[in-house]
Parts: sequence; C-alpha cells; structure tokens
Amino acid sequence: MSHAIRDNLKRLLAPRHLAFVGGRSMARALKRCAEGGFQGPLWLVNPQHDSLDGVPCVRSVAELPCAPDAAFVATNRELTLACVAELAAKGAGGAICYASGFAESGAEGQALQRQLLQAAGDMALLGPNCYGLLDYLHSAALWPVAHGGKAVERGVAVLTQSGNFAYNLSMSDRSLPVAYMASVGNQAQLGIAELMDVLLDEPRVTAIGLHLEGLKNVPGFARAAHKALEKGIPIVALKTGVSQIGAELALSHTSSLSGSDALYDSLFQRLGVIRVSGPVSFVETLKAAACGHLPKGNSLIALACSGGDAGLIADYSESNQLCLPALDASQVEALAQVLPAYANLVNPLDFTTAIWGDGPAKQHMLDCALRSDADAAMLVLDYPAEFTGERKECDLLLELFCAALARHGKVGFVASAFPELLPASARERLHAAGVPALQGVEDGLAAWGRVAHYARNRQALLALGESALVPLCPPALQGASQVLDEWVSKQALRSFGLPVPLGVASSPQGALAAAREVGYPLVLKAISAQLPHKTEAGAVALNLADEAALSQALANMQARIAAYAPGLAFDRVLLEPMAAAPLAELIVGIKREADFALALVIGAGGTLVELLKDSTSLLLPTTEGAIRKAVLSLRSAALLQGYRGKPAADLDALVAAIGAVADYACENASQLLELDVNPLMVGASGTTAVDALIRLGQA
Repeated sequence: MSHAIRDNLKRLLAPRHLAFVGGRSMARALKRCAEGGFQGPLWLVNPQHDSLDGVPCVRSVAELPCAPDAAFVATNRELTLACVAELAAKGAGGAICYASGFAESGAEGQALQRQLLQAAGDMALLGPNCYGLLDYLHSAALWPVAHGGKAVERGVAVLTQSGNFAYNLSMSDRSLPVAYMASVGNQAQLGIAELMDVLLDEPRVTAIGLHLEGLKNVPGFARAAHKALEKGIPIVALKTGVSQIGAELALSHTSSLSGSDALYDSLFQRLGVIRVSGPVSFVETLKAAACGHLPKGNSLIALACSGGDAGLIADYSESNQLCLPALDASQVEALAQVLPAYANLVNPLDFTTAIWGDGPAKQHMLDCALRSDADAAMLVLDYPAEFTGERKECDLLLELFCAALARHGKVGFVASAFPELLPASARERLHAAGVPALQGVEDGLAAWGRVAHYARNRQALLALGESALVPLCPPALQGASQVLDEWVSKQALRSFGLPVPLGVASSPQGALAAAREVGYPLVLKAISAQLPHKTEAGAVALNLADEAALSQALANMQARIAAYAPGLAFDRVLLEPMAAAPLAELIVGIKREADFALALVIGAGGTLVELLKDSTSLLLPTTEGAIRKAVLSLRSAALLQGYRGKPAADLDALVAAIGAVADYACENASQLLELDVNPLMVGASGTTAVDALIRLGQA
C-alpha cells in the first residue's frame, strides 16, 4: 500500500463529508446516515433527477462542492468504472464499490476489475462486490440497507468477506460495541491486511474481528498482526471454508496430511490470533476483549448465588484452562461472618440468596472475595423477567460488583447462565463501566479463556520479533517439476545436518560386492524417481542376513517392479545397514501452498501415516522451541517420553534432525515444491532418516 493510498484510507475511515452515488436507495442511505448523527455535509449524486425522496441531487461528481472524504458508489459495473475515475480526479479520499460482476464472475469481470483498480489510482478503494462500511465512531454509514448499530466512543473493528454476516451481526442482540464494520468484497485494492494496518492506528479500536474465507496478502497480514501484538490489540478470527485443497493431487504423504486449514491454524497460532469456531464464540470473545482490560493470567475468583452455577463454573473453567485458586484463611474467616453457616466457602463461591436483598452484606462479601490474588473476577447473574419487578436487586449487585472491581484494581466480567437472561440494559451498564457482559456461562468462560491465553502468550511471541513471525510466502511455480530419487534426496538433506544411514548406491549387478562394504544385515531398495512410494511397488527388502538372501531379494524385486511398472528400468539400488527398531517413527515434510506459506509438517509416520492422521504444522522459518513444542503436541508423543519400561527418545537429536529439514526448505524456498522424510526413525540415542523424497519446481 502506497503512502498516498494509506493517507486516503485514513480519510475514508474518519470522513468529514460523504457522497452517495446512485438512485433512490442511495437517497434512503443518505437519510439513514443523517438520522444516525453524521455531522458533516452529505451529497447525493444522480445525473437524472433534481431530487430523490426529498434529497437534492448533484448532477455529477465534478459538480460536488469539494472532494468528499468518502463516497458510496451504487451503480452498475460499467458506470462504477466511470464514477471511480471521476472521484479520483476530484481528489476524493476513498470510494466503496457496491456493484458485483467483477473478478468473482470470470475472465471478463477480472479485466474490468483491473480497469477499476487503474481508475482509482491513489484513491482508497473498498470492494467491489461489497456491502460497504459502517463507521460508528463518526456515525458514517456507507451502507445500502438498514443496520442495527449505534454510535460508540470505542469498540471493535469487524472485517468480513460476507456482507450478510455484517448485516446480521449489526442486528444481533449481543451489545457488541462496534467501532467499524467493513465488508471487504473482492479486495481489489484494500484487503484485510491493509485495513487492519490503518485501523490499528485508531486508539479507540480495542480489538479486531475477522470473518474470513481466505487471505490474499499473508505477509501483510502477518505484519499487521505483529503490530496488533505490539499494541496489545487482540485479533479474533472466524475462518470458514475448511478443506483439504488439492490433497488428492499431491505426490507426497505430507500434502495429504496438511490442508489449507491446518496452515491457517499454524499462521494464527504463530501470530497470536484467537481462532473461534462460530458466530456466537466470535461475538462473545470480541466482547471479552473489547473493553481493553485484559487479564495478566488465567486465574479466576468466581462468584454465583447458586451451587448449580458454581458447579458449571468449575467444569467450564477446567475445560478452558482457567484455574480457580483456593480462598485463603483470612478470606474464609471474613466470609463466614456475613454468609450463612451452610454456605460452601470455596472458589467458585456460592454466596447463596440469604444476602440477596442486603446491600452492605453483598459489598462485604465482594470485598472479601476480591482480596484474592486471582488475575480476574467473574460474577454469574441471570435476570428474571421484567414483569416480576425483581430486577432492581440484580441491578444493585451489578453496581456493587463493578464498584468492587474498581476498588480492588481487578479486571472482571459478568456472565449469565442462560444467554437471554442478561438484558440489554444490564449489558450496556456493564460495558459503560468497562466490564464485559457475556451471554451464557459456557460461552463466556470459553471466551475469557481465549483472551487469558492471548494475554499470557503475547509477550513470548513479541520476544521472537517481527522477522521470526512473518512466514515465508513463496510465489507459485510454473512449468514441470522434478522428483529427486531417494539417494539424491538424502544426500541433499545430509548436507544440512539430517542424519541418514551410511549406504551405498550400486547397480544390481554390483550389489553383492557393495553389500560387503555395508555389512549384514542390510536393507535393499530400488532407486528411481518414478517410485515415490516403494513399499507398494515391492521395491524394498528388509533385514537381509547374507548374500543368498540378497541375491533372492534382487531377483524378486526385479520381477515385482516389472509387474508394478512395466518398462521401468531396474538399474540402480541402494544398500543400507538395517536400522535398529525405533521407539517411534515420524514423518517430517514440507508443504508449499502457493502465495500462502511454506509449512513444516510433523506427524506420526511409517506405513500408517494416512490412517493415523496425527500431525501438526509449523510455518517457516521456525525455531527449535517451536519444533519441540510441536513434537510434544502429537497424540503419539507418549511414545517418545518413555513408557512400560522403554527409554525416552533423544529429543534433542530429534529436534535437530527436524531443524535440518526446515533449514533445507528455507534455503531452497524458491524451488521446493514438497519434501517427505518418512519414516524418521527416533531412538533413545539418535534419529535417522531412512527414506526421503524431494520435488523441485522451476524457480
């Protein structure tokens, strides 16, 4: 993004004047913007009418009194091209293009989108094929239809690739304080990364929510996410479109193990982005982060007026890695003075309904409980129906809880057991006090667990530095690829420090002589780039004890390969010492996702690799610490840590071997398409790669 576009994007996000280009729907949009409180000039541009729905029309962009900071263009795609060019010539800050029929519609639309980008020049351009921008900090609604938001002093910025998602979110009954909501559409010029970067310069943005199908600019996104880490602004991502793109076309096991979604997981973990699974967790996690008061750790003092709620708190806290430290003796003694004898004085605390109508008793209870060293405090509270006339007691408890948080310098939140039993009036009161109002104790504790993990993890990620967090994003490679055979692949990796058996390459005719150099027992393999999976072809013979066994294996192998791949030459073989039985077999590989990332895939290996599907991915470059953590996160990691009298694996040697594969990949990123080391034999005193495959493209 150029400096000129960046400056114009800032105008678009803090407009002094707005233009709406189009027909009657734009007249209504202009009226909604005025009714919503926008204070600057508003113009409607329409060449065919003097006025629409009582709104005076300006005949052309050129006749506007000045260049608008922001314009909403709602015309057909052909007129949109001309209008964008006129706005750019006028010196407008930014334009939002509502029209569809551009790159999403095929080759003709792609050509039109290129023309649109050229017409915009240095003017900021959002879209095309997008719903627009809701700016509740400045009451600027560049939006074609009604919306449910309202002006705020501070709040979250939501960026989405779905206009309908944005519309529904604005209508939701969740009291999420939204500062900005942008539908990004085709992202011809401005995408998620560019918008994030500039939004992070607005101090009233307290968190960023992303509803994604995919990213167009991964390095830019990574830099913006690092900027967010530096500022302590959480990013919450709802990623849709989970799939194993292209796995069936992959040559190697690695590609079938790690689909695009696994790489997004790796990217988000690398950058401290909080990933959620659905709209409710998206909104509740943003609310937990939106007030800008994040916990320093994961400990919690929890309060409820029922044993049932306390039990839910205990269960959901454990499942979300939130700890509930015990009350100390002085707290128990002080609470016993105000709570009935039957109260269970533990954390979570059921303070019972005995003090429900007693304000001083509740204040004393809160002061005793919040003396805890816990990082945060929570209160579970469900409001009765309004007709009961009993809400005033709940209002009093909220007021006392917020005041106690302030007195004790604690962050905290309120959650209802049932989502619908925390009314809007209570939510607004809590948010005004800087206390998140979370709907549903299960979703609320999950949301708090996520932001607590983010807060704990943030400093460790920042210590790595931006250069370590921005992943390698190689461009797509064109043309034919070349598969290196096992012998060449192993020698290439060996030069980077990967331990491989001390084998000998030979012709079948010279195999008996070569075997005397290697020693028995040994392994015989056919060498051919056309046999990436040798076991299926019968091109591997194990544990050959002597010359007779080797001679028989050579004959059998030649026959099996001739049947498996008629015409394939059986002219080179590899002889290696038979490896000792390992503690575990792993697969280590590299997956290249064009324009996204180069990923290191680590998983349970051997012949059961596809069956077990036990793997994890790290984007490159990576660190020894990240490799070690990834290995220990595997379901099969118990095999490496000693069990039933077996020794533990040499984890340092394993991490170094995987690091050698990563180093090779980083050095050869311009041409590496994929790489498999399978199996990597892991022992108590070393690690050995007994098979390898590398596929290179044309750089």
